[in-house]
Amino acid sequence: MARSIVEAKGGACVQVVPIRSFYRWANAVQDDPEWQLQIKTSAGRLDALIKHINEHHTYDVPEIIATPITGGSDAYLSWVDEETQA
Repeated sequence: MARSIVEAKGGACVQVVPIRSFYRWANAVQDDPEWQLQIKTSAGRLDALIKHINEHHTYDVPEIIATPITGGSDAYLSWVDEETQA
């Protein structure tokens, strides 16, 4: 998934973090190992990124949340914008 996101220019960088999730699904509490993807993208590519994840993910309802960037290195943010130009 991470590689396909970068190849599709949905994100400039994807960090993959192993996690353990507890959640309720199918009327039962689940306990599963999962992989959290932290994706660096531009606001203009968010809709395309969400579409890509939904089309390629195996979950019925993958967790997709967006956190706004309120500041950062100008050089890094410019790189993210350049790498996510379709």
